[in-house]
Amino acid sequence: MSVQSDFFFQSEAQGQKLRIAVLIPCYNEEVTIGQVISEFQAALPDARIYVYDNNSKDNTVAIARQHGAVVRQERRQGKGNVIRRMFADINADFYVLVDGDATYEAAAASQMVQLAYDQSLDMVTGLRVSDRQAAYRFGHILGNRVLTNLVRIMFGQGVKDMLSGYRVFSNRFVKSFPALSSGFETETEFTVHALKLCMPVGEVETAYIERPEGSTSKLNTYRDGVRILFTIISLVRCERPLLFFGVFSLLFFMLGMTLGIPVVLEFIKTGYVPRLPTALLATGFELLSALSLVCGLILDSIALDRLEKRRLSYLSYSLPMQSQ
Repeated sequence: MSVQSDFFFQSEAQGQKLRIAVLIPCYNEEVTIGQVISEFQAALPDARIYVYDNNSKDNTVAIARQHGAVVRQERRQGKGNVIRRMFADINADFYVLVDGDATYEAAAASQMVQLAYDQSLDMVTGLRVSDRQAAYRFGHILGNRVLTNLVRIMFGQGVKDMLSGYRVFSNRFVKSFPALSSGFETETEFTVHALKLCMPVGEVETAYIERPEGSTSKLNTYRDGVRILFTIISLVRCERPLLFFGVFSLLFFMLGMTLGIPVVLEFIKTGYVPRLPTALLATGFELLSALSLVCGLILDSIALDRLEKRRLSYLSYSLPMQSQ
């Protein structure tokens, strides 16, 4: 596939032309897609706008083409699959990723790109700010805070709105991103990828509004929340195996000690082991504890090797540099 090279963002500070791609994953967004494209054309007039349709059954594709977007298809269902395809297909200096539901503030895009360029950041997240209950319901706010704080605890301080669908990425972020998820949990992957590779990241506050009338959300609060939680657990297992298996090792150790100490004390007193099944169970838990710890240590070495390779891959791409 030929590389598009005629879309640019004019840096106010240095006058350097940068290739900017606006990426809009879509599924049945005929009500809003035209508005989103028009708003981003106004906000970033020299950017090329891509709409990747994910098997829409309405007029999303036709409307997107009418508004001047480059429209492509991804047949595998799920936002994560669309993101994977976008990142593989398109080459740019900076990428603006936004949902096609007209809930994000297009005017903030230029500020986000400028921040990424000026400070050489690999990811800038649109920090959602809203006083409209219909736009950002309490359940969504609570779930986002819980999951975001869980990731911050496990992987370090990074972003305040992990599940935001509005982001700016550098070329080296996009081309080093593994994109393993298939659904909405891909936002969690973005954050963990940046934190594990110690990438420079930033945030810009953006207005967040409710969907227009007639537009429906594809997000299922409970189902997708559970999927995101399991994604976090899976990422901890893969990225921090010593912590993951260490927790199981400690659990098995405590169970073994709880069951085994009374048996040992009784043996010291009487010289007999009257509760042989309990003694065997305690021994089994201690063996599982040791095995879990060994697995954690081995997998931690493998994870470190993988991290080093990913870091080297990430460093093989360079950011557009400001003239000195």
